[in-house]
Amino acid sequence: MSGTLRPAAAAHPGARAATARVSSARRRGRARYTAVSGVLLLAAFAGFCVALSFGDYTVPLPDVLATLLGGGDSGTRFVVLELRLPRALLAVLVGGCFGLSGAVFQTLLRNPLASPDVIGVSSGAGAAVVLAGGLFGLSGTPLSFVALAGALAAGAAVYLLAWRKGVSGYRLVLVGLGIGTGLSSVISYQMTRSDVTEAQTAFLWLAGSLNGRSWPQFWPLLTGAAVLVPLTALAARALSALQLGDDAAGGLGARVERDRLALLACATALAGVATAAAGPVGFVAFVSPPIARRLLPGQGAALLPSALTGAVLVIVADLAAQHLVPGTQLPVGIVTSVIGAPYLLWLLARANRAGQGG
Repeated sequence: MSGTLRPAAAAHPGARAATARVSSARRRGRARYTAVSGVLLLAAFAGFCVALSFGDYTVPLPDVLATLLGGGDSGTRFVVLELRLPRALLAVLVGGCFGLSGAVFQTLLRNPLASPDVIGVSSGAGAAVVLAGGLFGLSGTPLSFVALAGALAAGAAVYLLAWRKGVSGYRLVLVGLGIGTGLSSVISYQMTRSDVTEAQTAFLWLAGSLNGRSWPQFWPLLTGAAVLVPLTALAARALSALQLGDDAAGGLGARVERDRLALLACATALAGVATAAAGPVGFVAFVSPPIARRLLPGQGAALLPSALTGAVLVIVADLAAQHLVPGTQLPVGIVTSVIGAPYLLWLLARANRAGQGG
């Protein structure tokens, strides 16, 4: 009896050492996660303050902070609170929603191409807006609800068509690409039938723009984000298990299809409300999660850092869109596309070199 107990007792120091190493690695991971999230939050806040300060009428940063805290003269309050604050807040929220949506899509489907602007969700919103504006003359706030409905309808269509006793990431991306291409054709056809003014307005919206956005676009987005972000966080508790594959996740007690559907619905709705507020701002959902994951290697989905990365990307891109060309305000989607398109080409080229391309 004593001879059988001695090896087990001897193994205890090694087991304790292994446990200590695992605990230490987890503490370092949590510390890095907190540090990276804090730096991204500070970067987003810095970009936010610069957006409130810089423009045709420059407001010093101390005056910006004083105005936000209730001080400042009437002219400064008008410029900061009425003209610039809603746009800056929209940029942060739009970027955060897109970044979070892309992180859920890419992590859940285990495919770097899985983002709402690639698999047809944004195209669904765009097609709905162009058709509603061209055929029924809708404009303003009603178009935002039409965009959300279009995004949700496109997401549902992709999911249903990709269903084959379950949904695989590769099949869903292919189906989404097909649906997105078809919806882009609908958009192009409707644009050719519109008059010049309608086509120009539709083009600016389809490019993704914060120009002219104000409080009427901000409050619906804030309401949607306030509902969807907690729901996404709640549904994301199953994300770690789902990353292991359907069989392993089922073995761990996850309700695979229900949990996957809940996450896809939340991610689609996040992309939908962001698109409704600012149009389909390209590539934010696509590039934000990879940037966050590179900052946090081995940290899995990195949902919060992805959302913060998206917020930083959009607020900085909108600053560039406003001031890059003197006298002209570009749509923010043009700037983000300049960033995202080369990354997409690099990703496809790397996949082909690795023998994974088409």
